[in-house]
Amino acid sequence: MKQKFQITGMTCSACSARISKTVSALKGVHHVDVNLLTNSMIVEYNHEQIDSSQIISAVLKTGYTASLPAFKPASSTSVSTRTIEQEIGSMKIRLFASFSFLIPLMYLSMGHMFSWPFLDWAHDITHAVTFALAQFLLTLPIVYINRNYYQSGFRALFNRTPNMDSLIAIGSSAALLYGIYAIFVIGHSLGTVQYDLVAKYSMNLYFESAAMILTLITLGKYLESRSKSKTTQAIEKLMDLAPKTVTLLRDGKEVEISADDIVIGDILFVKPGQSIAVDGIIIEGSSTVDQSAITGESIPVQKNAGDSVLSATINKTGALKVRAQKVGADTTLSQIIQLVEEASSSKTPISKLADKISGIFVPVVIFIALTATVVWLIAGAEFNFALSVGISVLVISCPCALGLATPVAIMVGTGKGASNGILIKSAEALENTHRIDTVILDKTGTLTEGSPRVTDVITAKNISQRQLLQIAASLEASSEHPLAQAVLSYAKEHSIPIKETQNFQAYPGKGLSAILDEIRYSAGNAAFLREQNISFSALEKTADVFAEEGKTPLYFADDKNILGIIAVADTIKPTSKQAVQQLKSMGIEVIMLTGDNEKTALSIQKQLDIDIAVAEVLPQDKEAHVRNLQKQGRHVAMVGDGINDAPALARANVGIAIGAGSDIAIDSADIVLVKNDITDVLTAIALSKATISNIKQNLFWAFFYNALGIPLAAGVFFPLWGWTLNPMIAAGAMSLSSIFVVTNALRLQFFHPVFPKSTTPVHATNADILSPKGEKMNTNKTMYVKGMSCNHCKAAVEKALGALDGVDAEVNLKEEIVQIALSQPVENLRLIQAVTDAGYEVVSIENKTMEVYHESR
Repeated sequence: MKQKFQITGMTCSACSARISKTVSALKGVHHVDVNLLTNSMIVEYNHEQIDSSQIISAVLKTGYTASLPAFKPASSTSVSTRTIEQEIGSMKIRLFASFSFLIPLMYLSMGHMFSWPFLDWAHDITHAVTFALAQFLLTLPIVYINRNYYQSGFRALFNRTPNMDSLIAIGSSAALLYGIYAIFVIGHSLGTVQYDLVAKYSMNLYFESAAMILTLITLGKYLESRSKSKTTQAIEKLMDLAPKTVTLLRDGKEVEISADDIVIGDILFVKPGQSIAVDGIIIEGSSTVDQSAITGESIPVQKNAGDSVLSATINKTGALKVRAQKVGADTTLSQIIQLVEEASSSKTPISKLADKISGIFVPVVIFIALTATVVWLIAGAEFNFALSVGISVLVISCPCALGLATPVAIMVGTGKGASNGILIKSAEALENTHRIDTVILDKTGTLTEGSPRVTDVITAKNISQRQLLQIAASLEASSEHPLAQAVLSYAKEHSIPIKETQNFQAYPGKGLSAILDEIRYSAGNAAFLREQNISFSALEKTADVFAEEGKTPLYFADDKNILGIIAVADTIKPTSKQAVQQLKSMGIEVIMLTGDNEKTALSIQKQLDIDIAVAEVLPQDKEAHVRNLQKQGRHVAMVGDGINDAPALARANVGIAIGAGSDIAIDSADIVLVKNDITDVLTAIALSKATISNIKQNLFWAFFYNALGIPLAAGVFFPLWGWTLNPMIAAGAMSLSSIFVVTNALRLQFFHPVFPKSTTPVHATNADILSPKGEKMNTNKTMYVKGMSCNHCKAAVEKALGALDGVDAEVNLKEEIVQIALSQPVENLRLIQAVTDAGYEVVSIENKTMEVYHESR
């Protein structure tokens, strides 16, 4: 089983490495992921061999505390988010209190060097003890306020597992104890009239160093915690979408309850504008539902009785009654949140290497600090200089930046993926994705829509396309066949009115017939029309071409003559060609595997320009194909949506499931594309590359910082150039290194891959409806333009395009697109030239036809 634990007391990657090592050594534990960023641990273990209490005890023995967080539904704030908020609040109080004492301390200890007022007495040797004691008394509250560094640091040190707090505790304690020792020396020297010693020790107390180290570390931790909170914004935004209360229908009455108390089978009454709290099915009502938060669809989807709805989606127009089918942890929203949290808690191979280094880093630093102090003493340096060197080495070497380098990038990367409808199940999947050099695509439901759609409308000479569609839709309205639904959907899209028919008769495997406007019409396959003695020789060759293209021709006729053919096929998704082109431009080989016949596979391959197409494959054949490519040294991504894709998804280096696919496919995959759009494969690859690049940058700067800072703090450059490092500056530099790493990781929040839209149409289709007079259709174009940044740019582009006859343009600066409406044909080259002459770069133009119907008079 898999169990999440909340950990307190961790401060650096050495802590997480120690906990991971300890828990992993327990009998029955299979896998451990400790996340420093969210202070959490996910353990996979055999519950028959070990239980959660034994795991908690093992963590306690290492000097940290562990607990089992109670599950809170998506409507509540997550444990990790709440922990970070508490950490920020605690740090803020400690920081304010520390500075309240540090400011007068610094004024007292440093002010006389700058001739600040009210410090004349500090120059008087007779007041040296008072001067020292005042600093000591101002330092004590700071030490007490930040006592957790000492508690955690020395506990870990005594347990022989030193961490970052150990370095802080040893360094600040050394400064504090030296200051106390100096007070005794000053007192003794005043009594023995050794004023030279009084002057020497009163100017080298190091109380301000101890106080400044603790305060600056706390400042760094506070800023780091603030930055950490930003890494969970994607999850928080999702959680905020879930309502806190809902309205249930019980015994015919509306009852308002907490969303946490919903049970399966409850009937929810959802008013317009309200969020839906559960995954369920509509039992009454009709409305449009905004699913953008879950699926990324920008346009609300029409929902009617019998349709399913998802948690965290928003009811836009009508009132709905929804029966709850999945609640609490089982809802889509909760599962998305859980996936993101688990992915951010898991570790990539590169982060495991950093953890191993951190595990031995702190003991090595302590050894270097002691060695540097001893060497300088042997070399004849004064004790306070040697002590300063040792303290500086301890403080500047805290491995915070090293420990945060990977988890913050993973947290932001997976969160960014979730906000774009890409669910990455593990950090390892996130890392592996950037190595992909071969993508295998399933056909049905992945490259194609997975449901039949009308592709072509061919009419006989005695009828218009609009008339044929009205007859076809009216006949098919009483049929439940999938092909009939395709015709009805197409008629609805084009606002074709449906008439009522009489005497409807279905002939299984053949077709149907009905009376419309006192005329009997027939619809079906070729064999059915032959039985009706209706000739269709004029359209037979066209039908044969459709069949060769993998389409199904539906024949329509009246009681005497053929009226036309409507071709239906599982159409290619609008973005499939763009995705294939972009994958190939990235140097990735694209392979299509399908169980469909060879003729259909070759047709799809040709339309999409796929490198290799393999047809008539069984599920085990797909898995074997993946395995063979891996034997050749390929890094393979498998993209699919069906049960038959599950073996290949599990075998691939990265399995990518289409969100609308089967549960088995989704469970077998490493990445789930919620929006059912394979262009998100490109986004996933780009996001992986950006995240891994960010991690490498963070690790480089963390190692570079320590490689440069430790020798500088140890005084290696002092004999040559007089360079050394004050402990206060070392503390500030350490804090800044952590802030730098977290801030660099947060740059991933601005990740936004831009892939130029394909201008090549996916299908050459004859389904464009013309008027009986053959009038042209108006055409809309979407132009993607680079370089537009302000309203002046907007005005310039709109003016340049508007100067062309028949062109009306509107610029969207945010999306860097221009919507162009044409009332007459205009070549793309003229449009591009107009924008280019205005000083902007055209990336691409996408055509979209807008049908205009004219009733014949």
